[in-house]
Amino acid sequence: MPRTVTPAPWEELVTSALLGTDRRPAEGGGGPGGLLDAAALHTVQRRAGLLPASAAARPEPAPADPRPPLPPAARRRLAQLLADRSAPGGSGGRRGTAPDLTELIPQWLATANQHGYRAPASLLPPLLDAARSRTDLRPQALAFTGPRGLWLAGLNPEWKFALRGSSGSSLLPDVTEPEAVARLWEEGLFAERVALLGAVRAHDPVEALALLATTWTTERAEDRLMFLDSLRTGLSGVDETFLEQALSDRSRNVRSTAAELLSALPGSAFAERMAGRAMSCVSPDLTGDEASVAVEAPHECDASMERDGVVAVPPSGRGERSWWLGQLVEAAPLATWPVRFGGRAAQEIVGLPVADGWAEELHAAWCRAAVRQRDPEWARALLGAPSVPPSNGPGTASLAERSKLLAILPAAERAEWVADFIAAHGLSEAFQLLGVCPTPWAEPLGRSVVDALDIARDAGSYPWSFSGVMGLAERCLNPAEADRLVVLTTPPDEPEDASPGANGYWSEAFQRLVSTLRLRSAMDLELIPGCGRIGGLRPERNRQEPGA
Repeated sequence: MPRTVTPAPWEELVTSALLGTDRRPAEGGGGPGGLLDAAALHTVQRRAGLLPASAAARPEPAPADPRPPLPPAARRRLAQLLADRSAPGGSGGRRGTAPDLTELIPQWLATANQHGYRAPASLLPPLLDAARSRTDLRPQALAFTGPRGLWLAGLNPEWKFALRGSSGSSLLPDVTEPEAVARLWEEGLFAERVALLGAVRAHDPVEALALLATTWTTERAEDRLMFLDSLRTGLSGVDETFLEQALSDRSRNVRSTAAELLSALPGSAFAERMAGRAMSCVSPDLTGDEASVAVEAPHECDASMERDGVVAVPPSGRGERSWWLGQLVEAAPLATWPVRFGGRAAQEIVGLPVADGWAEELHAAWCRAAVRQRDPEWARALLGAPSVPPSNGPGTASLAERSKLLAILPAAERAEWVADFIAAHGLSEAFQLLGVCPTPWAEPLGRSVVDALDIARDAGSYPWSFSGVMGLAERCLNPAEADRLVVLTTPPDEPEDASPGANGYWSEAFQRLVSTLRLRSAMDLELIPGCGRIGGLRPERNRQEPGA
């Protein structure tokens, strides 16, 4: 006769199973067999009591993407790049001579977008996965996946980042429909609201400010900061009144950001106030044999200065007066100084001696002002000649500041300056500067980098000290340089004082560089319409590059 089993709460059965029936007998007894009977009965009861779920509505079909499909060779290449991205990582040892396919994805996406191709439907999921894990891929990846990528992202919470969209996102309402705009502004997610604000601002800046003002006082401080930061795009005099009001915000970060934006409007009342304060601290001194710069830093930070965004308490290790001085000079329009110094140009002003050891603080503040105001004349003056050692130049010795100043200059001038810097000082301090140069590198810059690497190799230097520059060269050198570099793949005679095994590392590094450049050339060729086959051969078969 079957044993009668009394149902017990599922949690108690789990506890008895974990602790054992000797220590925690199941309700109704029966030892292990009774526990299993009770679990079986409970399982049947639970399954029998389940009600079928209501069928969810089917999603709308994916929107059409009218862009042309990828050529077959390019499609295979993309699948290979994405598969390599998800492969298990290496041991962290020597990289060998094979190209790093993962690092080529950004360039491949950029080139595909230039040609206007659409992403293959089967590769949308790995593309979105790649963009989720690498924020640097997102702009190009989302442009490539297009409307179908946004549609698919709406079905998977892990791809929610894609729904933030842009001002042209198909997920945003028509900005000429006030009711739809107001509804999304009131009810949308924060990322959607930021995108909406950008879209409305591109259509009508005044209307965008009016929209922001409707909820400004009820927004969280961190949201107000993000909304304010979005005003950097398209910043103009229209924004001045709103930013002046934000100077009285209860959040210090909001006040500081409003002050920064106002200082980028040279004609604003804020800029005039800061110019007056800065000129009271910095003035020409004509009493000696040659002109110089006299500095009298502020003795206090009054309430009006704080209201205009000057932070009163300096960071640890900074003096109060130098901290206040830097903020005033940074926020003053650069057009202030030629007038203040009798019509002198920026290069002349920067070259003047500065009294009482204030040169470093003053020049650093001018650097920040040049970056904020995007002023190429002051950027050139503060960079100085590339052949002059950074520590002896008239401007700034900071590589971080120099890279920001370089970013203001036209692309060709930027590359030429860095090429001359490398020719004069080598690669040891050039990594940050190379990062702001447009790719592929212009011929003089590429040649300068390769020559410096060759010199370092011949000197027996540690090759791993240049691994960062070598990695940049793989991604940024013009692929046409590959054949010229083959000669460097042969290990030269090793100097007596060279690092042990250095030439082997150098040979591998140059072989990898050549292989990567040839692979990039093949990738570019595969993306050209009508070039899927050349002479009956696929382009990846024309060269013996790894990864084909």
